Amino acid sequence: MKRTSQNSSTSGELQGAESLHDRAVRRQEERRSVRGRGRGAEMSGQTDGGKDSVAAVHERVTLVVDGTHFVVDPAAFTAHPDTMLGRMFGPARQHNFTRPNGKGEYELAEGISAAIFRVVLDFYRTGVLRCPDGMSLAELRDACDYLCINFDYSTVKCRDLSALLHELSNDGARRQFEGFLEELVVPAMVSSAQGGERECHIVVLTDDDTVDWDEEHPPPMGEEYSQILYSTKLYRFFKYIENRDVAKALLKERGLKNIRIGIEGYPTCKEKVKRRPGGKSEVIYNYVQRPFIQLSWEKEEGKSRHVDFQCVRSKSVPNLAAAGEGAPRGGTTPTPQVDELDRLNGTPSES
Repeated sequence: MKRTSQNSSTSGELQGAESLHDRAVRRQEERRSVRGRGRGAEMSGQTDGGKDSVAAVHERVTLVVDGTHFVVDPAAFTAHPDTMLGRMFGPARQHNFTRPNGKGEYELAEGISAAIFRVVLDFYRTGVLRCPDGMSLAELRDACDYLCINFDYSTVKCRDLSALLHELSNDGARRQFEGFLEELVVPAMVSSAQGGERECHIVVLTDDDTVDWDEEHPPPMGEEYSQILYSTKLYRFFKYIENRDVAKALLKERGLKNIRIGIEGYPTCKEKVKRRPGGKSEVIYNYVQRPFIQLSWEKEEGKSRHVDFQCVRSKSVPNLAAAGEGAPRGGTTPTPQVDELDRLNGTPSES
């Protein structure tokens, strides 16, 4: 009986030992299978849940700029959705808003050189437009305006600070004149239009200027038809030729015609009156140099609106008596031909 109990206890210990060994082996196999599944998911670009992770191969597109082909990753563009390229390759691409050509390439609009587009691509990589020496900053500015890329000191880096500050000044001048246009210039044009005028001449004086004309002896140059704006800020704005160019370009964009912006003399007050022989008087005014704006809102402001008649020699007989003498007997006196002016005016001929 004792031997039997000993054998049974020994066999139980052996079975317990074998079960522990089997469990350890099973755990190792489970770990290996989990590692194998993880590696398979990494290679396939998917997780255990079946969702896409980082793609093993990035998509590439070809852009054609100025005859040069650029192979790029569109993900760099979609990181800047406010730019034109960001919109081209963003959600709008799924709706076929952006279509490639027959070769599967995307062609950008003409006017952007390949060298400038390389600088633009660096912006999508680094967030900075680094303009190399010798490159036109104005052309880079035009490209940024077309591609809807912010052009300011935080995004543009170049050695030529004069050119950079010039472009930034143009931006500031444009914003400033937009305010002057709405607050000062447009009301003056409306006043002239309501008075029946087809054009407007505006003189810009300073806040300290005074106009004191003699009613009996006004200035002889027709300044009474000019609109006067008292604004020292606008006066200082027009002191710079570059600001005048910006203002003229903005006025053209707003549809105005025959625009002239410059500096002219404007009479402010009477200095003295000279008496000429015969009782005529000559008035001398004090003139100051001030900016002016002259423009029109009519498409044909430079053309005459009345009918210009050509001077045509009349073919009518000047002497009817002489014509009667020279006419054959029994004939009637010839009727004078209708003058060209009467014919154009629709005057019926006499019977």
